Amino acid sequence: MTAETQLQELIAGIVPVDAAFEAAARARLDALSKPPGSLGKLEDLAARVAVVQHDVRPAASPSAIVLMAGDHGVVAEGVSAYPQNVTWQMLANFSAGGAAINQLAKHAGARLVLVDVGVATDTSALAGVVQAKVRPGTANMAEGPAMTREEAAAAILTGARITSELVADGVRIIGTGEMGIGNSTAAAALTAAFTGSEPARVVGRGTGLDRAGVAHKATVIERALERNGVAGLDPLGVLAAAGGLEIAGMAGVVLGAAAGGVCAVFDGFISGAAALVALRLCPEAAGYVFPSHLSSEPGHAVVLDALGLAPVLELDMRLGEGTGAALAIEIIGAACAVMSGMATFAEAGVSEADDA
Repeated sequence: MTAETQLQELIAGIVPVDAAFEAAARARLDALSKPPGSLGKLEDLAARVAVVQHDVRPAASPSAIVLMAGDHGVVAEGVSAYPQNVTWQMLANFSAGGAAINQLAKHAGARLVLVDVGVATDTSALAGVVQAKVRPGTANMAEGPAMTREEAAAAILTGARITSELVADGVRIIGTGEMGIGNSTAAAALTAAFTGSEPARVVGRGTGLDRAGVAHKATVIERALERNGVAGLDPLGVLAAAGGLEIAGMAGVVLGAAAGGVCAVFDGFISGAAALVALRLCPEAAGYVFPSHLSSEPGHAVVLDALGLAPVLELDMRLGEGTGAALAIEIIGAACAVMSGMATFAEAGVSEADDA
């Protein structure tokens, strides 16, 4: 069976969340010993998790963050301020526990899962890195498709498989993170292709480009989209033409979470592009997806608008790695704790407003 056929089977098995359950969730929130709606967006978050879990006492623990790593052939076009070697060097840093995501995942109590789905360098000597390389980096999208449809599907299935294993271990909420020099170019290309936005509107500084570098990146994306004829492609075709292996892997995490009935919290622009891919492939997965924060990368707002989702946080972050997802998981956990642990007016013996 081909990877694409397996992907189609995965998608066919995903069912939407039971939106009707929100009434039960809201009824409990309104019965808690507080003025209705007084916890604002925390209540909205808790209600959404409750709907996913079909439980008026939702939980955000255990949690995990899946960090997918992959390289990009488009770096040959000079679209990044950093060399490609930084991908595996940072993966080594994650493995050693020295990066921002290590600290934030630990603080959030989230298991960090590192996955090599497409790093150009051999990373098999790095402790704790799941070896799931589909190919050693993508091809240069400016010269042709970044990968084949089968490779894109295989990378998606990798993310779905890892997620399925986490769900089997009892994980209730899963964040996505990434590492891949050049991946903001792929994310911008996918965002432009899926939303119809001009590349200049969705490209940003990435790893630190100056104004001329950003303009050059937009030109490279324009060339890639035209060269690959993305306007006439289906979602998997768009991903194969202009995406990345780690982006495909994160899309698989989202689909795997939906298939397993758990929440998927995506990080910034790159993870957001992966969520966009996942929901273009399977709109039924929308109810399981939670955006963590609004990145300072301009394309991220376009992604969130296309998904119709509002971020939990806005901290001017643009690091990636899953850092925003780790922070949002803590906030979502707090929302769940309130909904699950608070006493109702009746339980606490407190008069409600109508009884005063």
